[in-house]
Amino acid sequence: MKKFLVLVLFAALGVCASYAKDAKENYTTYCKNCHGAEGKGDTKFGQKFGCKDYSDPKIQAAIKDEQIFKAMKEGVKKADRTVMQPYNEKLTDDEIKAIVVYFRTLAPKK
Repeated sequence: MKKFLVLVLFAALGVCASYAKDAKENYTTYCKNCHGAEGKGDTKFGQKFGCKDYSDPKIQAAIKDEQIFKAMKEGVKKADRTVMQPYNEKLTDDEIKAIVVYFRTLAPKK
């Protein structure tokens, strides 16, 4: 029984590590060009489209996970201008949720 529990624990840890790795890779692929590696929004595209500094804990606190998820899934428009494309055809809901979790790591803990 102990061996079984140990195997389940190691399998779960492997899945979690893989999940985190996939989230970081997807963030790098789909988000980094605008939001930057650290979430500061200080890239050329980030400045052009008005990305906020999501490495700032105050800015992170002002946005809910559901809002981030919706923005990624449906995209973001300001007036008639698309400032963030939707990723619903490139990422699954689970992949988007994983990026939301990764996104929360961009702000340092107080």
